[in-house]
Amino acid sequence: MPQIAGKDIGPIGFGLMGFTWRETPIPYPQAFETLKAALAQGMNFWNGGEFYGTPDNNSMTLLAAYFEKYPEDADKVVLSMKGASPINGHDGSAKGIKASMDNILAQLQGRKKVDVFECARRDPNVPQEETFKALQEYIDAGLLGAISLSEVRADTIREAVKLTKIAFVEVELSLFNTDILTNGVVAACAEHDIPVVAYSPIGHGMLSGRFKTPADIPPLLAHWPRFTPENFQHNLTLVNFVSDLASRKGCTPAQLAISWTRVLSRRPGIPLIIPIPGSTTVARVQENSVSVEITDAELAEIDEILAKFEVKGQRYPDGIPIDT
Repeated sequence: MPQIAGKDIGPIGFGLMGFTWRETPIPYPQAFETLKAALAQGMNFWNGGEFYGTPDNNSMTLLAAYFEKYPEDADKVVLSMKGASPINGHDGSAKGIKASMDNILAQLQGRKKVDVFECARRDPNVPQEETFKALQEYIDAGLLGAISLSEVRADTIREAVKLTKIAFVEVELSLFNTDILTNGVVAACAEHDIPVVAYSPIGHGMLSGRFKTPADIPPLLAHWPRFTPENFQHNLTLVNFVSDLASRKGCTPAQLAISWTRVLSRRPGIPLIIPIPGSTTVARVQENSVSVEITDAELAEIDEILAKFEVKGQRYPDGIPIDT
């Protein structure tokens, strides 16, 4: 069974962003049902963010309310929180880490320990040693379990492991974005036996096949480069391929996309990969939790398509740092 920070987790994790990082947050009763379903399906590694939502409706407030109602679930969940984000006016300095961690802990109200903390991005203006030293104080105080990295380059990983133990590296990985397979990130993780936590394994929902036209794109994504009208139709070609292969296999496109990230781990030089699809309904959790066997022949077919297909549009709008 996979482990994060010394705790057993299911092979597929669960991203919390969709509950609160939206124009109209998901009502708590629906969110609670979905969280319960995730646990029932073995998706007990939950990944949230201090900045996923507003100051009074975010991952922490949702979890505090959930664990108030279901305190027996707190020890079943392995919780990772992203913080120290410029969105919140924080940074990777000792002061920024303290502000971020103290805010997360205060809003969780003691109902759930933070098992892992990760800076949303590496702060280019602060030595990693300062960042990790500040986090170590929370580990020593029993308020934090471990440290991870988010959206980083290979050299950042190699520098970090000389300073502290890294629980995992969270990076984007999907059939729409395979950069980490060739830019050294996966190689660095494999070199140091660090799991990869793959966010957006369904391409922000695109690979599910539910976006048929640009009008179907959620407002918060509509202006992202890969979803703009001039790029959408081209990128739909890859979606159609995934949908066709999924139909032949008797599974959904989302199940195929998520399982593809997992089966990469059986290839030489690739570490354990834990996808963390997000869901806001019980039905979607149940769908995303299903693992699909992908044969070597099917992997080769996917490889061939990816080698020929060039995704149009960068991952994020200008101004959002990546590969830090």
